Amino acid sequence: MAVFLCQIGTIGSLAKPLTIAVQTLTNKSMSKKKEEPVDEEVKNPTAADQDSTDTSEEAMDEVSSLKADLAELNDKYVRMYSEFDNYKRRTARERVEFLQSASRDLVVSLLPVLDDFERAEKAVAESNDLEALREGMKLVHHKMKSVMSQNGLQALESVGKEFDVDFHEAITKIPAPSKDLQGKVVDEVERGYLLKDKVIRFAKVVVGE
Repeated sequence: MAVFLCQIGTIGSLAKPLTIAVQTLTNKSMSKKKEEPVDEEVKNPTAADQDSTDTSEEAMDEVSSLKADLAELNDKYVRMYSEFDNYKRRTARERVEFLQSASRDLVVSLLPVLDDFERAEKAVAESNDLEALREGMKLVHHKMKSVMSQNGLQALESVGKEFDVDFHEAITKIPAPSKDLQGKVVDEVERGYLLKDKVIRFAKVVVGE
C-alpha cells in the first residue's frame, strides 16, 4: 500500500509543474504574436522576421511536447489510482474471507468434542457408574483443552504467582497465609486465558496482603 501511495504522489507532483510549464509557454507564445509589429510596406520577410517565426514554432513544438507528457502522466495517475482502489477492495475482501475461514476451522475442530458431550449425556441417563462417568468427563475435558491449545489458547497459571495487573484482576484481598504469599495470588476465582500470547480474559484472583 505504501508503494502505491508513493507512486501516486510522485505522478501527481510531476503533473503539476508540467501543467504550469505548458500554460507559461502558451502565454509567452501568444504575447509574442501580439507584440510583433505589422509593416504593410514590407513585402518580403526579413531575417529578424524569420527568426521570430522559428522561435514561435519552436515554442509551439515545446508546448505540444509538454502537453503530450502531461497527458501521459495524467493517464498513468488515473491507472495507478484505479489499481490502488482495486488493491484496497481486494485486501479487504481477503481479510473477511480469512476471518471466516479461521472461524470455520475452529468450529470444525470442536465438533468431535461436541459429539463426546452428547455421548456423555446419554451415558449419564443410562448408567449409574459414577466412576466411569467421571473418567468419561475427564477424557472429554482433556480433548477440549487439546483442541483449544492447538488453536493458540493457553491457560494462565495464577496461584502462587506475583499479582500482575497485565494478567490478573483482583477480586478481593485477604491476609496472606504466610509471608511468602504477601502480594501474591492465593486463590483463583476464574481462570484467565491467553490467545497467541495475548490476554483475552484476565484471571479473577484473591491477593494476599
